Amino acid sequence: DVYKRQKFCGILISEKLMNMEDAGGRTMFRKGEYVIYGNNGICCIEEIGVPRDTPLGDSGKEYYTLAPVFSSGKIYAPLDTKVFMRPILTKAEAEELILQIPEIRAEEVIGQDVRALGEKYKGCLDTHRCEDLVRLIKTVYRKEKRLEENGKKLAKTEREYSKLAKELLHREFSMALEVPYDAVSYTHLTLPTKRIV
Repeated sequence: DVYKRQKFCGILISEKLMNMEDAGGRTMFRKGEYVIYGNNGICCIEEIGVPRDTPLGDSGKEYYTLAPVFSSGKIYAPLDTKVFMRPILTKAEAEELILQIPEIRAEEVIGQDVRALGEKYKGCLDTHRCEDLVRLIKTVYRKEKRLEENGKKLAKTEREYSKLAKELLHREFSMALEVPYDAVSYTHLTLPTKRIV
Protein backbone atom coordinates (compact mmCIF):
# COMPACT_ATOMS: atom_id res chain seq x y z
CA ASP A 1 0.00 0.00 0.00
CA VAL A 2 1.40 3.38 -1.04
CA TYR A 3 0.48 5.16 2.16
CA LYS A 4 1.96 2.39 4.30
CA ARG A 5 5.17 2.80 2.34
CA GLN A 6 5.11 6.53 3.05
CA LYS A 7 4.55 5.92 6.74
CA PHE A 8 7.30 3.33 6.90
CA CYS A 9 9.82 5.61 5.26
CA GLY A 10 8.95 8.24 7.82
CA ILE A 11 9.36 11.41 5.75
CA LEU A 12 7.11 13.97 4.18
CA ILE A 13 7.35 13.94 0.43
CA SER A 14 7.40 17.73 0.37
CA GLU A 15 10.60 17.79 2.43
CA LYS A 16 13.36 16.87 -0.01
CA LEU A 17 16.42 15.38 1.64
CA MET A 18 19.81 16.82 0.79
CA ASN A 19 21.95 14.34 -1.10
CA MET A 20 25.65 13.93 -0.43
CA GLU A 21 28.52 12.93 -2.67
CA ASP A 22 31.17 10.43 -1.72
CA ALA A 23 34.88 10.81 -2.42
CA GLY A 24 34.34 9.45 -5.93
CA GLY A 25 31.78 12.09 -6.78
CA ARG A 26 28.83 9.67 -6.71
CA THR A 27 25.50 10.96 -5.49
CA MET A 28 24.66 9.27 -2.20
CA PHE A 29 21.04 8.89 -1.20
CA ARG A 30 19.67 8.49 2.31
CA LYS A 31 17.50 5.97 4.07
CA GLY A 32 13.85 6.96 3.84
CA GLU A 33 14.29 8.90 0.61
CA TYR A 34 12.03 8.35 -2.40
CA VAL A 35 13.84 7.96 -5.70
CA ILE A 36 13.23 7.14 -9.32
CA TYR A 37 15.16 3.95 -10.02
CA GLY A 38 15.50 3.22 -13.72
CA ASN A 39 12.40 1.69 -15.25
CA ASN A 40 11.19 0.48 -11.85
CA GLY A 41 9.63 3.86 -11.09
CA ILE A 42 9.37 5.29 -7.59
CA CYS A 43 11.07 3.37 -4.81
CA CYS A 44 11.67 4.01 -1.12
CA ILE A 45 15.17 3.44 0.20
CA GLU A 46 14.49 1.18 3.17
CA GLU A 47 18.06 0.28 4.08
CA ILE A 48 21.61 1.15 3.07
CA GLY A 49 24.42 -1.29 3.76
CA VAL A 50 25.32 -4.95 3.42
CA PRO A 51 22.05 -6.85 2.85
CA ARG A 52 21.05 -9.32 5.53
CA ASP A 53 19.36 -12.66 4.95
CA THR A 54 20.38 -12.73 1.29
CA PRO A 55 23.34 -14.24 -0.57
CA LEU A 56 24.31 -10.72 -1.63
CA GLY A 57 25.52 -10.11 1.91
CA ASP A 58 28.29 -12.69 1.51
CA SER A 59 30.28 -10.29 -0.67
CA GLY A 60 30.36 -7.59 1.99
CA LYS A 61 29.31 -5.05 -0.64
CA GLU A 62 26.89 -2.28 0.32
CA TYR A 63 23.55 -1.90 -1.41
CA TYR A 64 20.48 0.28 -1.37
CA THR A 65 17.49 -1.86 -0.41
CA LEU A 66 14.64 -0.41 -2.45
CA ALA A 67 10.91 -1.00 -2.05
CA PRO A 68 8.90 -0.11 -5.17
CA VAL A 69 5.97 2.08 -4.12
CA PHE A 70 3.50 1.00 -6.79
CA SER A 71 4.41 -2.68 -6.92
CA SER A 72 5.66 -5.39 -4.59
CA GLY A 73 9.07 -6.88 -3.99
CA LYS A 74 12.54 -5.66 -3.10
CA ILE A 75 15.37 -4.36 -5.25
CA TYR A 76 19.02 -4.48 -4.20
CA ALA A 77 21.00 -1.78 -5.98
CA PRO A 78 24.77 -1.46 -5.43
CA LEU A 79 25.81 1.98 -4.15
CA ASP A 80 27.81 2.34 -7.36
CA THR A 81 24.92 1.23 -9.55
CA LYS A 82 24.95 2.35 -13.18
CA VAL A 83 21.14 2.38 -13.23
CA PHE A 84 19.64 5.88 -13.33
CA MET A 85 18.62 7.21 -9.90
CA ARG A 86 17.27 10.59 -8.84
CA PRO A 87 15.11 11.98 -6.02
CA ILE A 88 11.44 12.42 -6.86
CA LEU A 89 10.16 15.95 -7.35
CA THR A 90 9.50 18.05 -4.29
CA LYS A 91 6.03 19.49 -3.85
CA ALA A 92 7.31 22.92 -4.94
CA GLU A 93 8.96 21.45 -8.04
CA ALA A 94 5.80 19.56 -8.97
CA GLU A 95 3.67 22.69 -8.58
CA GLU A 96 6.11 24.69 -10.69
CA LEU A 97 6.12 22.06 -13.42
CA ILE A 98 2.32 22.03 -13.52
CA LEU A 99 2.39 25.77 -14.15
CA GLN A 100 4.83 25.17 -17.01
CA ILE A 101 2.80 22.43 -18.69
CA PRO A 102 0.94 24.81 -21.06
CA GLU A 103 4.33 26.04 -22.33
CA ILE A 104 5.75 22.58 -23.06
CA ARG A 105 5.27 22.11 -26.77
CA ALA A 106 4.29 18.92 -28.57
CA GLU A 107 6.55 17.77 -31.39
CA GLU A 108 5.43 17.46 -34.99
CA VAL A 109 5.49 13.74 -35.81
CA ILE A 110 2.84 13.32 -38.50
CA GLY A 111 4.25 11.25 -41.34
CA GLN A 112 7.17 9.83 -39.40
CA ASP A 113 7.90 6.10 -39.49
CA VAL A 114 6.36 4.18 -36.56
CA ARG A 115 9.67 2.51 -35.71
CA ALA A 116 11.47 5.86 -35.65
CA LEU A 117 8.68 7.27 -33.48
CA GLY A 118 9.10 4.37 -31.09
CA GLU A 119 12.76 5.28 -30.68
CA LYS A 120 11.82 8.93 -30.14
CA TYR A 121 9.25 8.07 -27.49
CA LYS A 122 11.61 5.61 -25.81
CA GLY A 123 14.19 8.40 -25.70
CA CYS A 124 11.71 10.60 -23.83
CA LEU A 125 11.13 7.86 -21.27
CA ASP A 126 14.84 7.16 -20.87
CA THR A 127 15.65 10.71 -19.77
CA HIS A 128 13.44 10.13 -16.69
CA ARG A 129 12.52 13.85 -16.84
CA CYS A 130 8.91 14.81 -16.16
CA GLU A 131 9.09 17.56 -18.78
CA ASP A 132 9.85 14.95 -21.43
CA LEU A 133 6.94 12.80 -20.24
CA VAL A 134 4.61 15.79 -20.67
CA ARG A 135 6.01 16.42 -24.15
CA LEU A 136 5.50 12.78 -25.14
CA ILE A 137 1.89 12.81 -23.89
CA LYS A 138 1.11 16.05 -25.71
CA THR A 139 2.77 14.85 -28.90
CA VAL A 140 0.79 11.63 -29.04
CA TYR A 141 -2.45 13.40 -28.07
CA ARG A 142 -2.07 15.96 -30.87
CA LYS A 143 -1.24 13.29 -33.42
CA GLU A 144 -4.25 11.19 -32.36
CA LYS A 145 -6.61 14.15 -32.79
CA ARG A 146 -5.26 14.94 -36.26
CA LEU A 147 -5.58 11.33 -37.33
CA GLU A 148 -9.17 11.20 -36.06
CA GLU A 149 -10.01 14.24 -38.19
CA ASN A 150 -8.98 12.17 -41.24
CA GLY A 151 -10.76 9.02 -40.13
CA LYS A 152 -7.57 7.27 -39.05
CA LYS A 153 -6.45 5.68 -35.81
CA LEU A 154 -3.34 5.98 -33.73
CA ALA A 155 -0.91 3.05 -33.76
CA LYS A 156 -1.16 0.75 -30.75
CA THR A 157 2.52 1.26 -29.93
CA GLU A 158 2.10 5.02 -29.68
CA ARG A 159 -0.95 4.66 -27.46
CA GLU A 160 1.02 2.36 -25.15
CA TYR A 161 3.92 4.83 -24.89
CA SER A 162 1.48 7.61 -24.01
CA LYS A 163 -0.23 5.44 -21.40
CA LEU A 164 3.11 4.59 -19.78
CA ALA A 165 4.22 8.23 -19.76
CA LYS A 166 0.95 9.28 -18.08
CA GLU A 167 1.32 6.54 -15.49
CA LEU A 168 4.89 7.56 -14.61
CA LEU A 169 4.04 11.27 -14.53
CA HIS A 170 0.88 10.91 -12.47
CA ARG A 171 2.57 8.60 -9.97
CA GLU A 172 5.33 11.11 -9.35
CA PHE A 173 2.86 13.98 -9.00
CA SER A 174 0.80 11.84 -6.64
CA MET A 175 3.78 11.31 -4.36
CA ALA A 176 5.13 14.85 -4.58
CA LEU A 177 1.75 16.52 -4.03
CA GLU A 178 0.66 13.97 -1.42
CA VAL A 179 -2.63 13.21 -3.15
CA PRO A 180 -4.19 9.90 -4.27
CA TYR A 181 -3.05 8.73 -7.69
CA ASP A 182 -6.59 8.78 -9.11
CA ALA A 183 -6.97 12.45 -8.14
CA VAL A 184 -3.95 13.72 -10.01
CA SER A 185 -5.19 14.05 -13.58
CA TYR A 186 -8.55 15.47 -12.62
CA THR A 187 -7.57 17.84 -9.83
CA HIS A 188 -4.03 18.99 -10.43
CA LEU A 189 -3.44 18.77 -14.17
CA THR A 190 -6.49 20.61 -15.43
CA LEU A 191 -7.43 24.08 -16.49
CA PRO A 192 -10.95 25.37 -15.78
CA THR A 193 -12.33 23.97 -19.02
CA LYS A 194 -9.63 21.79 -20.53
CA ARG A 195 -7.45 18.92 -19.42
CA ILE A 196 -3.75 19.47 -20.00
CA VAL A 197 -2.34 15.96 -20.01
